[in-house]
Amino acid sequence: MNREALDSAKEQFEKLITEELARIERMKTTEEHIDFTKLDTIRIGILPGDGIGPIITKEALRVLEFLLENEIHAGKIEIKLIEGMTIERRAALMQSLPDDVMEEVKRCHVLLKGPMVTPRTSDPWPNLVSPNSLLRRGLELYAAVRPIKIPEKGIDWTFFRENIEGEYIWGNKGIRVNEDLAIDFKIATKPGVQRIARAAFEFARKNGKKNITIITKANIVKLTDGSFIEGIREVGKEYPDIDIQERLVDAMSAKMMDPEFTKGCEIFILPNLYGDIVTDVAAEHQGGLGTASSSNLGDRYALFEAIHGTAPFLINNHRGQYADPSSVIRAAGMLVAHIGFKEKKLLLDEAFDICTLKERNVVITTDKDGATAEEFTTYLLETMKNLKEGAEK
Repeated sequence: MNREALDSAKEQFEKLITEELARIERMKTTEEHIDFTKLDTIRIGILPGDGIGPIITKEALRVLEFLLENEIHAGKIEIKLIEGMTIERRAALMQSLPDDVMEEVKRCHVLLKGPMVTPRTSDPWPNLVSPNSLLRRGLELYAAVRPIKIPEKGIDWTFFRENIEGEYIWGNKGIRVNEDLAIDFKIATKPGVQRIARAAFEFARKNGKKNITIITKANIVKLTDGSFIEGIREVGKEYPDIDIQERLVDAMSAKMMDPEFTKGCEIFILPNLYGDIVTDVAAEHQGGLGTASSSNLGDRYALFEAIHGTAPFLINNHRGQYADPSSVIRAAGMLVAHIGFKEKKLLLDEAFDICTLKERNVVITTDKDGATAEEFTTYLLETMKNLKEGAEK
């Protein structure tokens, strides 16, 4: 092999390690969590996204404005629409996350985000990195929390996906040594593992959960996945009332619906890539990606989003208005609970149960034989109004 190519690869790798060690030191100085009750005004930023994103976030905004009507009127809540994150503008600027958008984002306390395009090789866009990853890293949103509920199977799970490291943090920094050898990387840091672990254990304790399951492929990926397990078990010593067990990611994906395999499981902690895949599989079992939502939490900021993509098929077939807004509306509910209004989320959850499980008077099929996103949201809002009026009588 050409000596010059080898030396170049070594230099690139050394630079990456140096940058990562500096990031680790920054992680050791964490910010305190925001107490929303002490803020004069809570600023909520809306990032509509691409494809069906603007269509469904528009409906989620209607729900937010209903749930927080009194707080908005009193000036306690301020909602800001953040523009400039379309794929067209990002491509024109050659920036996955434009600087002016990031400035607006950082002026907010919490964010609600629609799906955004991350270009693939076959797409007509420049090969830009994921804007989702840049937002998570830029705001230090290290915990992706995804609830999955399937009542008829007795499933009430919460997934804690490490949100920054793993294969994603150097996802666009792999090294092409020569035409025969390309290398990508997987990263696990002790501070990174321990902060996601602590978030999961604290959630378990606050919610009366007694089991945490670690999902890895540590039998093969021994060093990084092994460190992931070690870091979680070290934190777990501070929570002796919570049982810790382990599952392999391939077995978890295959046997997720086997009640014997998942017996006693309540909370899962996963590295970044496995968490991305397994939570999508779980969402499909729940009823599809359109039914699931995710919160991305850090010490200073929080971002709530739908977990599905931009649905180019619906857009290309002129069916964008028939997209299911449930995922981003549920994300809005998680946002509302995060800033201190848990009872408002419970109202939304009850309305969803009525609209999607009990009555089903307005049904979305994502085709023209079903309801539009606007029609379904109107049904959901009317249901919440009726529930609210009934509770006040």
